[in-house]
Amino acid sequence: MIGNDTSTSAQGRARHAHQVLDEGAPDLDGLRAVVRSSWLRSLDLRAGAAPAPAPGGFLDEVDRYRRAHPMAAVMPVIDRLLIRPSASTGLLVAVGDELGNLLWVEGDDDAVRRAEARFFAPGMDWSERVMGTSAPGTALATGAGVQISGAEHLSEIAHIFSCTAVPLHDPDTGAVLGVVDITGGADAVAPHTLTLVQAAVAAAEAELRIARLTRDGSGSRPRSRGAASPALHRNTLHRNTLHRNTLQITGRDRGLLSLGGASRELSLRHTEILTLLARHPEGLTAQELADRLYADPDPTTLRAELVRLRRVLAGLGAAEALASQPYRLTVDLTLDADQVVRYVRRGAHRLALNLYRGLLLPRSTAPGIAALRAEVSAQLRESILADAGPDALMSYLDLREAADDVEAWRLALAVLPPRSPRRAVVVAHLERRERD
Repeated sequence: MIGNDTSTSAQGRARHAHQVLDEGAPDLDGLRAVVRSSWLRSLDLRAGAAPAPAPGGFLDEVDRYRRAHPMAAVMPVIDRLLIRPSASTGLLVAVGDELGNLLWVEGDDDAVRRAEARFFAPGMDWSERVMGTSAPGTALATGAGVQISGAEHLSEIAHIFSCTAVPLHDPDTGAVLGVVDITGGADAVAPHTLTLVQAAVAAAEAELRIARLTRDGSGSRPRSRGAASPALHRNTLHRNTLHRNTLQITGRDRGLLSLGGASRELSLRHTEILTLLARHPEGLTAQELADRLYADPDPTTLRAELVRLRRVLAGLGAAEALASQPYRLTVDLTLDADQVVRYVRRGAHRLALNLYRGLLLPRSTAPGIAALRAEVSAQLRESILADAGPDALMSYLDLREAADDVEAWRLALAVLPPRSPRRAVVVAHLERRERD
């Protein structure tokens, strides 16, 4: 939080940091700790020149994308608690997705036009990877509320802004769904503003949980009408999308399925089947699925498992989520492992590590699962070692699978600052490895 008594000196130190950075001799010691860490991450990513449209023609699809995004379900709460009270104040309320893409930027017309001139508009990517230090991007990178003022932004484009942002989490899985931000002048980083945004986010998370429980007026799960709930059907867009159907498999012996607002832990075999079908949306024949499940493929055994799996899905109100000829899912099902890979490919290492809980389904011996486990682990490791900053690297080393990765531990010695207290931990670990 930025208090009024320290903001002037903080701005002076930030301007000094920009000056020496331009001169090629960065001196970031005067920055606040959260800002300094963000600058270091952003500089590692060569970010901070200017924001940009999100990949894949996002600007052309922003309305469709945001209506289908889970953050759409909490917009009535954000409107009531933040947007309407901020009307005519010059403040902007922005809501972004989990990657830092802005979905909504609301405020009076003059404020919106000024923000658009600085690329602070729906469809623009304000992640640390693209924009560098900003409240929305840094809140997502750290997983906590943050205030960034004026020259503390890495990009000069954003120096006219002061911002407070808080990430919003899925109340069932804990995954980050998006970020809520207030942007403007000094009022945007007043001592009470962070508390205000945190309270609004907490209310939105509570509303999301309640909406999932009562969405059909009949309890905690959707009504079954002989078909999957409309919200489950592939490619269906809803203004009030309440969830993403997910299967959590990283760092777990058995998958946790969240489908249609209800959750259930699955057997290992059922987890394996759903994982493989989620990875092959076009479908698999009985023989293809058996080849990926069993060392000695047996389609007869597989068919019996599929009958039992359909009963489990029926208990979640999604009896027709599994189709046959070929076997395929009729709902969109997101694997946490696939989200990890998407974050890694965008260089969002902090988000990837927040979601990745360890080797996926480590007890599984299914050939298809073993191959996926090795693929995800290798992509995460290679990306971290290639271009992640010290913070992300140290978080990676906390994983059990990295305990014997001598190359990664030695890299930590190379990238940690000479006076970092974490060097002692790395040295001690390497010495133990050598003794063993």
